[in-house]
This record gives sequence, C-alpha cells and structure tokens, in this order.
Amino acid sequence: MYKAIVIDKQDGNYVATLNEVTGSELMPGDVDIDVLYSTLNYKDALAITGKSPVVRHFPMVPGIDFVGKVSTSSHPDYQPGQLVILNGWGVGEKHWGGLAQKARVNGDWLVPLPTQFEAKDAMAIGTAGYTAMLCVMALERHGVTPERGEILVTGAAGGVGSVAVAILSKLGYSVTALSGRVEQEAQFLSQLGAQNVIHRSELEGAGKPLAKERWAGVVDVVGSHVLANACASTQYGGVVAACGLAGGMDLPATVAPFILRGVTLAGIDSVMCPKALRIEAWQRLASELELNKLNMIAHEITLNEVIATAADLLDGKIRGRVIVDVNA
Repeated sequence: MYKAIVIDKQDGNYVATLNEVTGSELMPGDVDIDVLYSTLNYKDALAITGKSPVVRHFPMVPGIDFVGKVSTSSHPDYQPGQLVILNGWGVGEKHWGGLAQKARVNGDWLVPLPTQFEAKDAMAIGTAGYTAMLCVMALERHGVTPERGEILVTGAAGGVGSVAVAILSKLGYSVTALSGRVEQEAQFLSQLGAQNVIHRSELEGAGKPLAKERWAGVVDVVGSHVLANACASTQYGGVVAACGLAGGMDLPATVAPFILRGVTLAGIDSVMCPKALRIEAWQRLASELELNKLNMIAHEITLNEVIATAADLLDGKIRGRVIVDVNA
C-alpha cells in the first residue's frame, strides 16, 4: 500500500482525497518509480478543485510532474536506481501522476535527472521552470537578444514567471515583471533579477490594436486581455511566447501587431514537447539557473497539505513554486 491523492466523481462533482492504494492499481507502463518529490502546479490545482475539466479518466492521481528513483524497468534506457524526471505527457490527466509515492509510466516519457541537480532541485524547478526555459529558448530562436530591449514577464510571481525572471536576468536581459500583487511581490521579484515591476492593471481590459512599442520579447502565462495588450505593445520584429491561461483562454486581439509590426506569437507546449527539446531545456536549466534562487522561488509541503493548498494557488495566494515531499 502507498499514499496518493485520488480524484473521483461523486454525484457529478470532483472529490479529491488522500488515500492508500495498491501497486496493482497502477496504470500500464514499462518503468516503475519510487517517487521522491512532485509539485503542485496550476493545472493540478484545477484538477483537484474541479474548477476545470482537466481530468479525463476517473479515478485519477493528479500531479503533472515528479522526480524519482527507478525501482523496476523493462525499458532499455533506464535501470533500477536511476534518478529520472517526468513532465507532462498527459500524466495527472489521463495517466496516474506524481502526487503519490509510486508511479508506473512509459519510459519514453522520462528524462534523466541532470547530475548538477539534487532530486529536490528538479521539483523546485518542475514543469513550471521547464516551461519557462522553453519560453526563453523560443525567444532566442527568434533572435531576441539582450541588446534588443526589455522583456516582459507576466504572472511574474507565479511558478513559470518567477523562474523566467531568474533565467532571463542571469542571461543578461532587462526584465520587467508584471504582477497583480506589486506591493507584496516587488522586493521578491527584484531579488530574482527584475529591473522593473509593474501592476497587472497596466495590461488589463480592452486596449488599442497597436500601442506604443516597448517589449523586445514577452513571456506570458496569463492569456486573454493581458496577452492581447502585450502583443499590441511589442516592438517591431519582437516575439511573444505564450504558455498559459491564468487570466482566460480567450485572445481579444487584432491582427495588427502581426501584420504591421511583424510580431511573432510563439505557442509553448510543455506537455507533448519532443524529447530532444526536453533534454536541452533541462541541461540549460542546469547551467543557467542560479540554484541559490530556488530557495526564494520554492517552498515545500506534504501530501496532507496538497488539497488545501490547491485552493490557495487558484486564489492567487501562492508565490513561486510548490514542492510536494510525497514521503513526509
């Protein structure tokens, strides 16, 4: 028997509980893993609270990522004792995920833990940090260098945003952080490396099709009007990496920034991202993220605290990353 957060449906409602389950209940896969740490992400919080139809099958163990030690494997790339990371691939949505003490998954979904990291470091970064690195890589692929000008990071005090601010600052970019909690988070964001901190209200609401050019690049986790207004104020030839929908799935924008300023809107998907890009992202994180900033970005909870913390995360009360020690 082992502990897991389990989501089920009762009378049409999502119900999440901390249960004991058996190894025989694990879903199919060729690698069994003793999970060490998982995290609580925005998508996990939506699933646990039932605020969005994230879960595709019931019962479901949430947790879109984890780090752990291989216990048994029939996959040629992984041997018992090896430390591995999983991000995405529908885990926590269609396949039992990481908010449990054990997991069984397809070995093709795994990435070896970079030697520079301890297991806990990997989940201080987690899917949010890996997504932030994919965003930075997208800006670079489209020629956005530090010399081009300011980079806007929206939702900057959250998981993706906080890691993006830290990475971009380390790489020499001038970062402007957007937050709905400027008074509470300005010092934190400055310590991560943001040169400027502005309030979310500056980009909320219906804006002009084109605004004054400001951003060389944008990392956006909010969507909706914030994304539309960020695109409208991006410089000629600039790039907007969009990876989230915390403010809404809609995009109330016009084509003006794209056809009059040559702005590129680059979609970032961390779930089905090809393995080569995943490995590159994790290796870049190992070399370009200052590990001493992880203590500022992340805090740790236990499985017992996950359900209550999920509601706080959706209410905007959580800063940075949430690590879950599944064995505490």
